[in-house]
Amino acid sequence: MDWTTISTWWSRTATLQILGILLLGQLVSFLLALMSITSSLIAQFGVDAPLTQSLFTYGSLALVYGSILLYRHQKPLVSWYWYLLLGFADAQGCYLVIKAYQYTSVTSVTLLDCWTVPWAILLTWIFLGTRYSLWQLCGGTLCVLGLSLVLFSDTWDGGGGGGGGSKPVLGDVLVIVGTVFYAISNVVEEFCVKKKDRVETVTMLGVYGFLVTAIEVSVLELKTLKSIKWSSDIVLAFAGYGVSSFMFYSLAPFVLKLSGSTMFNLSLLTSDIWAVVFRVFIYHQKVDWLYFVSFLVVAIGLIIYSTTEKKLVPASATTEDENLNTEYQILNGENESSTFAQNDSLASRGKPHWKLDGEASLG
Repeated sequence: MDWTTISTWWSRTATLQILGILLLGQLVSFLLALMSITSSLIAQFGVDAPLTQSLFTYGSLALVYGSILLYRHQKPLVSWYWYLLLGFADAQGCYLVIKAYQYTSVTSVTLLDCWTVPWAILLTWIFLGTRYSLWQLCGGTLCVLGLSLVLFSDTWDGGGGGGGGSKPVLGDVLVIVGTVFYAISNVVEEFCVKKKDRVETVTMLGVYGFLVTAIEVSVLELKTLKSIKWSSDIVLAFAGYGVSSFMFYSLAPFVLKLSGSTMFNLSLLTSDIWAVVFRVFIYHQKVDWLYFVSFLVVAIGLIIYSTTEKKLVPASATTEDENLNTEYQILNGENESSTFAQNDSLASRGKPHWKLDGEASLG
């Protein structure tokens, strides 16, 4: 049974598709919460090495998925500079967000990390041609307004309401800037896994992410690594982050392929709830009342977006898969005739598109 057959069956079972995406999205969300918790633990142990954390993750991705790619003897389907952009953007996003744990609380980081949603909406609108209904945009805006309450909480309480942090506002700013890089990474990865090959995408993300991070570690963190007094707790925290992040990056492409960048990031909103559960039951910390108001506002925005998802603007725009006029190498088992028919139809529309076999272009 090839991927085309599976995709055809999957598309005909709408209920199973929605249920599967929701469950898979929640599993990825739980893994993201674990990454947040382990990063917070590492920061509490006095270790400030966010690049080193990511280095282990990228290295494991490159090693495991690179072995599969080498076994296939498959030629690269995407030009190297697109993967460099993917690796660089993801590495910077990881660095800034993990660095923020040194200054603000785990709940603030996981909440503000959801700023990736509006950036993803903007980037998919511009580069992938995705069109959203007015209700969807209202739902996304409401989510952002709810998340902004965290900034007020940290500003008023000096981090006390957020569960600690020496410079909570600085930490919040680092997270927001990091989400811009995360959105770029998500959109590029979405395009690659939908139009190219998932294993190659994850492999190259690991390879270029490792190279970029290794250079930055040699410049920024060598002294820090030498000064760390390693203990079993620190090693276990690093291992926990490495395992959870490896699983996160392994499952994320499936969600991106089935639902897209925006719904992927909306699914991650529940990681905030997991983070609060961890804080209350593991850290025994109090949560400021504004966080609960923030959860309520975000939940309402998410419901609005989800219930109006099928009401996309149909006249002038289509989904990501229909808008992209892409020239690429056909994978084994893929329906070649339907792919070329789709590309021929779309070429006549003159829609904006990306061409990843050597250059980026506008129709």
